[in-house]
Amino acid sequence: MQAGIIINPAAGRSGARRAEAHRRRAEAALARYGVAGQVRLTERRGSARTLARSMLDAGAGTVVAWGGDGTINEVASEVRAAGASLGVVPGGSGNGFAQGLGLVRPPEEALRIALTGDERVIDTGTIDERLFVNVAGIGFDAHLAGVFNDLTTRGPVAYFRAGLRELLSYRAVRYTVRTADATIEAAAYLLAIANGPTYGAGMMIAPGARADDGLLDLIVVPERSLPWLLWHLPYLFAGRADRVPGVRHLPESSIEIEGDGPLVFHVDGEVYAARGGGLRVSVNRSSLRVRVPAQRRA
Repeated sequence: MQAGIIINPAAGRSGARRAEAHRRRAEAALARYGVAGQVRLTERRGSARTLARSMLDAGAGTVVAWGGDGTINEVASEVRAAGASLGVVPGGSGNGFAQGLGLVRPPEEALRIALTGDERVIDTGTIDERLFVNVAGIGFDAHLAGVFNDLTTRGPVAYFRAGLRELLSYRAVRYTVRTADATIEAAAYLLAIANGPTYGAGMMIAPGARADDGLLDLIVVPERSLPWLLWHLPYLFAGRADRVPGVRHLPESSIEIEGDGPLVFHVDGEVYAARGGGLRVSVNRSSLRVRVPAQRRA
């Protein structure tokens, strides 16, 4: 078996000073489990995808992403296209994808799973022709993702402070959302489209979402007063959307979205502007193989 391990040294709070330690750990894991392969570090946004493509071209059957959801997204895009498997070592500040699949482990254990674990086949989503493995969003969460990406300090406390500050000035946008069974026209603070249940960092937006059920969970948070939002958001992000009046939660396989202004969205925390006047969202059923803990066999 051949594998590649891609490390984002800037993910989470470790920074570049621990990159060499991560590299040594990864190389030791390859040797320990008898796996031929290489370890590379990313240098900029987009380089994880380039590195993954190079590793796959060289014969890797598994490519491991050591970083946050953005790094995982880049690697998954190439792994999915090649029919290879994705390994995950959580290294971001949120780690939503890993949380949703039960893959938040210490690095040594995560490396073992990524290199020797069983394969689980999961769904992915596509929005505006961009892949997402965990959560995509339009509105406030896309705006906030851009703010988070510029923070010099990461973690739940920093995210909470930034979120509260931005909430005070953010204005809802009017959307038209079409699914197979419904048309929703409403001003909304955010539209979240979830393949997995959590953004990460303890923020669970879609507790019922499963990455292998063939559906995406659409969550529509309507425009309300600031006091209403401040009161209800803790419920929303604690997986209790059922206690938030007016929130729509719909399992869907395809969605079309239009807005009354330019549409900005995020895929797994990376922010983009819509290429046209609207957005098309669809599920890609059983499209990604992920390494998970090996099941005990009788």
